[in-house]
Amino acid sequence: MREYLKFYIGGEWTDPAQLQTFDIVNPATEEVCGRVANGSAADVDRAVQAARAAFPSWSASSVADRLDLLRNIAAEYQNRAKDLASALTEEMGAPNALANGFQVDLATGHAATAIEVLERYSFEELRGSSLIVKEPIGVCGLITPWNWPMNQIAVKVFPALATGNTMVLKPSERSPFTGQIFAEILAAAGVPAGVFNL
Repeated sequence: MREYLKFYIGGEWTDPAQLQTFDIVNPATEEVCGRVANGSAADVDRAVQAARAAFPSWSASSVADRLDLLRNIAAEYQNRAKDLASALTEEMGAPNALANGFQVDLATGHAATAIEVLERYSFEELRGSSLIVKEPIGVCGLITPWNWPMNQIAVKVFPALATGNTMVLKPSERSPFTGQIFAEILAAAGVPAGVFNL
């Protein structure tokens, strides 16, 4: 049985402000397959503060640095693909073939797309005598549904990272395992503290 009782905030696995847990039920077996911590407003505030603190440096990072990080994440993601597929099967009852062959692979494609677009994207555009500069917007709140957890995490996180934004991810309480593993992947890939928070 999986147990995730910490949050990833400011580059560290931290205890919740107040430990309250709930069980995760595998819908295919109707059996409890894990237990996770339930976040509070205080936990969200800490995560947002960490993301705000990281924003000035991350938003000023170079395209080359962001590309390096995205490539590191993509490589680490491949290393953990089987763990993610197993988590998908447990948390949402996905058949192994769907979890391995489709759900996990979709996120790989989103990473590749973010890298490809960032390699050729121009953050500055001259229109006549005006210079249009596209800048990171700030802290992104990312809330994902239960039914396509890895796809929805990837389709939000990769573009946010590529464009220099920081973020707080709140995965669905019905399928939180993939979010936890994804946070482990980002930590292992070297995401700067506070850029990604869970």
